[in-house]
Amino acid sequence: MSTTETRRFAAEVDQVLHLVTHALYSHKEIFLRELASNASDACDKLRFESIARPELLGDDPDLRIEVEYDAEARTVTIRDSGIGMSRDEVVENIGTIARSGTKRFLESLSGDARADSRLIGQFGVGFYSAFVVAERVVLRTRRAGAPEAEGVRWESTGSGEYTIADEVLPRRGTEVVLHLKPDESEFLSGWRLRSLVSKYSDHIGFPIRMRREEDGKPAADWETVNHASALWTRPKSELKDDDYQGFYKNLSHDFQDAAAWTHNRVEGNQGYTLLLYVPAKAPWDAMFSGREERRGLKLYIRRVFIMDASEQLLPAYLRFVRGVVDSDDLPLNVSREILQENRLVSQIRAACTKRTLDLLDRIAADDKDKYAGLWKEFGNVLKEGIAEDHGNRERIAKLLRFASTKGDGAAQTVSLDDYVARMAPGQEAIYFVTADSFAAAKGSPQIEALVARGVEVLLLSDRIDEWMSSYLSTYGGKPLQHVGKGEIGLDKLGPAPDAAEREAAEKAGAPLVERIKGLLGDRVSDVRASRRLTESPACLVLDRGDMAMHMQRLLKQAGHAVDAAKPVLEVNLAHPLLKRFDAEADDARAGDLALVLLEQALLAEGGQLEDPAAYVRRVNALLAA
Repeated sequence: MSTTETRRFAAEVDQVLHLVTHALYSHKEIFLRELASNASDACDKLRFESIARPELLGDDPDLRIEVEYDAEARTVTIRDSGIGMSRDEVVENIGTIARSGTKRFLESLSGDARADSRLIGQFGVGFYSAFVVAERVVLRTRRAGAPEAEGVRWESTGSGEYTIADEVLPRRGTEVVLHLKPDESEFLSGWRLRSLVSKYSDHIGFPIRMRREEDGKPAADWETVNHASALWTRPKSELKDDDYQGFYKNLSHDFQDAAAWTHNRVEGNQGYTLLLYVPAKAPWDAMFSGREERRGLKLYIRRVFIMDASEQLLPAYLRFVRGVVDSDDLPLNVSREILQENRLVSQIRAACTKRTLDLLDRIAADDKDKYAGLWKEFGNVLKEGIAEDHGNRERIAKLLRFASTKGDGAAQTVSLDDYVARMAPGQEAIYFVTADSFAAAKGSPQIEALVARGVEVLLLSDRIDEWMSSYLSTYGGKPLQHVGKGEIGLDKLGPAPDAAEREAAEKAGAPLVERIKGLLGDRVSDVRASRRLTESPACLVLDRGDMAMHMQRLLKQAGHAVDAAKPVLEVNLAHPLLKRFDAEADDARAGDLALVLLEQALLAEGGQLEDPAAYVRRVNALLAA
C-alpha cells in the first residue's frame, strides 16, 4: 500500500495562503523570522521533554538551527534538531488549522495589506509565509524518539493541495526547503540571509548556523551567526534599544516596535529575571480571544522554556503584556496546577504586576501622548483591574482616563488626579454619569445643575464603566458619586436659589407633582420636584444603592434576568412643559403629557421604549392640540 497521499487544505488554510501571498509583498523577508521562530520552538520543546526522557536526544545532544542556500538549485533551507513531528502532527499542524483563533484571525482582516500582514504569526500561521517567496515548499520531519522509517515528507505549491508521504530520515527534527520564485533571487545570498538573521532572530537562544563563505560561495564548515544566548540574561548595559525591539518582534510576531519595556533581575530568597513589554497596539490574540486564551508571558526555568503561563504570572487585566519570566528556583517538572499553588509563583506574579504598573505610571507621567495611545488600546482591559485587584485598586485608578464636561470632546484624557486638582470650592465628591454613548452622557439631564454651577462631571460611556464604577467607591479620600443616584449635595456647590424661595416653589408645585404621580401609577416609584434640572423638563434617578438603568440594559441584552427597582421621576417645575401640564384640564391629555414626560426622560438617558409607536401618537396628538 502506498504511503503517499494527496490532500486538500482545509478551507481556512486556503484563505490564509491567499492572504499571505497577496498581503505580505512589502514584508516578504519575514518568512525567515517565522521559520526560525518555529525551529526555535521545536528545540525548546525537545529540551523540555528531554529533561524527563534524555533518550530523546540520542547521540545528537546539540540543539541548533541551520540556514543554507543553493544558488544553482534556487533553494533556501531551514532545519532544526528539535522535537520534529509525526505524520498525524504534520496533517494537524500544517494541513489544517483547527483552532478558533484562525476564524477570529480571518474575521479580523481589514483589506489593508500592511495592517493585515502584522497578524501573520500571531495566530500560528507563520509557516505559510514561506509561500510569499517560494513556488514550492518541501518539509521533511521526524519526531524525536521515532525510528528512521517514520520520517515524513510534506510538499505543496500552496495552490490548494499538498502531498504527504513516509520517508526514511536518519536524523530527528524538521527541515523546510523553499524552492524560490523566479523574482526572489535576493535570498540566494549568504550576506542577505545573515542580515535577516541579525535583524529578526539574533536573540533566539539556540545557535543559528550558516556555512562560511569562500569566494562568495558556501564552504563546507559552519559558523554561528546569532548571539545564541537569551537576551534577558545579558547585562542591561550591553543592550541597546534595537536589541530589545528585535527580541520583542521575535517574541510577539509583531511588525511594530513595543511602546515600552522593563528588564529586571531579582536576587534574594529566590532569583528570577523579568523582561516585560507593553505593545504599541493591542495584540490580536490577547484582546480578541478573550480572557481564557492568554499567551502573553513565557515561563523559563534556568533558560529552559516551560510553558506560556500568563494566567499564573499576570492577572487577566494585564493580558496584553508580552515578555518572559526566567526563574532559578522553580522545579523543571512544574505544571499549571503546581504553579497555581506555588508560593514562589505568587511572588513572581506580584512582581510582574508591580513592574507593569510602574512602567505604565512612568509612561503616563513622562509621555502623555504615548499614554493616550496606550489607553485607547488597553483602557477597557485595565478597567477590569478595579474589580479584580483590590490590593492595587488605587494604583490602577490613577491610570484611568475619562472624558469629562471639561475635557477634549469624547477623548478620554482626564485622570482622577486632574479632576481632584480642579474640584470646585465646597465640592466633596467626584461626580460621574454613565450612559450608552458619549453623546448621551454629555447630554444627560442629570448633570445640568452641576454643569450650570461649573462643576466638572466625568462622562463614562464604555460598556464596562458601570460595572467598574461599582467597585471604585473612593479615590484619594474622595467619594465617587453617580449623578443619577441619590442626592448630590447641590447646596454646597456655588450659587443656588434662596432656600425659602425654593421651599415655597416646591410647596406650590406639590399638587402638580401628586397629579403626575397619580397618572403614572406604578410605572415609577415616586415623582418629586427636581433640584438637579435647569433645562430639561424631567429626568430619571435612582436611590444610591440601586443598579443604574444603563447597567440594567446591558444585563438584559446579555440575557440576564434583572429584578431592578423602579426609578424616581424628577420634574423641573420651572419648565414650560410642566406649566402646560398644570394648566391642562383634560384628563386624557394630562395623562398623555405625564407619559411623554416619563418617556422623554427614559430616552434622554439612553433607554428604549416598550411601545415607540404609542409614544409617537401621543406626541403627535399633543402637537396638534
